[in-house]
Amino acid sequence: MTDLLITLYPWTKALHIVSVVAWMAGLFYLPRLFVYHAERAEIGGPIDPLFQEMERKLLRAIMNPAMIATWVFGLMLALTPGIVDWSAIWPYSKAAGVLAMTWFHHWLGRRRKDFTAGENRLTGKRYRMMNELPTMLLVLIVFSVVLRF
Repeated sequence: MTDLLITLYPWTKALHIVSVVAWMAGLFYLPRLFVYHAERAEIGGPIDPLFQEMERKLLRAIMNPAMIATWVFGLMLALTPGIVDWSAIWPYSKAAGVLAMTWFHHWLGRRRKDFTAGENRLTGKRYRMMNELPTMLLVLIVFSVVLRF
């Protein structure tokens, strides 16, 4: 199994990067859709179903598969011999960032269900503030991996 992971390493790394980019695009865009949904669409109004459909498709067709692929390829990289120095701090800071990113993904999914049920309680300003979280986590993850602190 380890020989296979070593052989697949360049492909795994490339697929991991592509998956992360797709996931991050969704994590940046869905809260922005929530800002406009909260500020411009009345519950049951004419554009409410349009926002709900865009949010559902983004989450289900792009973000969920990208998150799963990111996790699968990331775990494959972590299990590839010689790639991760487990005595360093960076694998754990990266893992913390990825876990927080996953929590945020699920938090967004719950907020989408609030919109669907007509029960959104958050303002556009709150969604704007939450939209900063994936940027901070991205910085933590990239610095962890590249600088290997």
